[in-house]
Amino acid sequence: MKKYSKSFKALWIGEIVSELGSAAGGITNGLLLYEITGSKEWMGILWLVYFIPSLILQSVTAPFLNHVEKGKMIRNIQLIRSSAYLLPLIGFVIDKNIGTIIGLIALQFILGLMQPIYASLSFSLLPEVCEKKDLTEANGLLDGTIRLMSFFAPGLTSLLLLAIPMQFIYLFSCIMFGISYISLCQMSSSSKQTVPVWTKKLWWGEMKEGYRTFFKYKYLLRLTFLSSTVQFAVGATTVLSIPFIRSDLNGESWEYGIFAGAFPIGYVIGMLLLKKIPKTYVTMHLGLIGGGLSFVFLFFVKSIPAAWMCELIGGVLFPLFNSQSAAIFQSQAPKERLAQLSAVRLLFLRVTMPIGIVFASTSFFDLSTRQAYGIVGLAIVLPGLFSLFFFKTINNILESE
Repeated sequence: MKKYSKSFKALWIGEIVSELGSAAGGITNGLLLYEITGSKEWMGILWLVYFIPSLILQSVTAPFLNHVEKGKMIRNIQLIRSSAYLLPLIGFVIDKNIGTIIGLIALQFILGLMQPIYASLSFSLLPEVCEKKDLTEANGLLDGTIRLMSFFAPGLTSLLLLAIPMQFIYLFSCIMFGISYISLCQMSSSSKQTVPVWTKKLWWGEMKEGYRTFFKYKYLLRLTFLSSTVQFAVGATTVLSIPFIRSDLNGESWEYGIFAGAFPIGYVIGMLLLKKIPKTYVTMHLGLIGGGLSFVFLFFVKSIPAAWMCELIGGVLFPLFNSQSAAIFQSQAPKERLAQLSAVRLLFLRVTMPIGIVFASTSFFDLSTRQAYGIVGLAIVLPGLFSLFFFKTINNILESE
């Protein structure tokens, strides 16, 4: 950590504590809503309230993100999210059932609007608080520790539930986002960028220019497509993992818990491995292809320990691709449009996740869980192999650094 700037450390700590608060709040949202309604349909509605406004806003806000002070904006977003976590608690005080549901819906709506803006700005801010040569490891450190926090959050939430009423866990989330705000305030003034002057174009014209610029950089588009295949798999596995362990392999709940925890633990190992190996075109693609094969192998496994090992290996390998591809995007995208192009990139990634959920949950294709895993893995492996052997632009970029 010594080689990283004070501003990067402030951003890193802010990301960690907010992820912990977000994960704890997300678990509480589901538990509280199901306790009140006992309905899976309401659970679906709650996620739609988060996702639909989020995707709509993200698709149209890209023009504005080049014309804001990133550090100030992400701090303000953390304050808004900190305050929003009090809404279900306030609703509970007003009315135990209806008030709580309204508070939950309002919370999800606000979080859905804020998350894509925050993610795009923090992604584009990283090159300003980190040396170019350290971007790959910095992305790995952020991604790995965030996943580790999402792994610890269920256990921490369980301990909190033993000590305090469920509704008061929102105070914990509120405090975590408040701490994130304080940490982000420690970012030095040297990391504040000069805000580009608005070009005076109409909003629609500026938005078209952003998408046109994105599609102009073919290698960035290819990297985004490859990253989208990973997000498609992430969406699909949220549906497949429980029936695979509990039904296909006849596992117990604790065995599923280990299966769910193997990937984030592997991801942290992969983050550490990333510091030791050469960061090349080949290692980046081998991380992608190997991670995809870990899903393909689930088609064949007959034992739960073998399934654990597949998840662990996938977690180790995917950071080799994710961190390097993110660093290439951050370093090669035009600086004056990085926030805007980051928003477009994130839109592609976020759209493919629900597509993966629909693919895995629909009965239209009449696929078994194993077959779905095989197809999801091949959806990563085949484009990865094609990119490895037929595209050299990204290779040239890596060699020049």
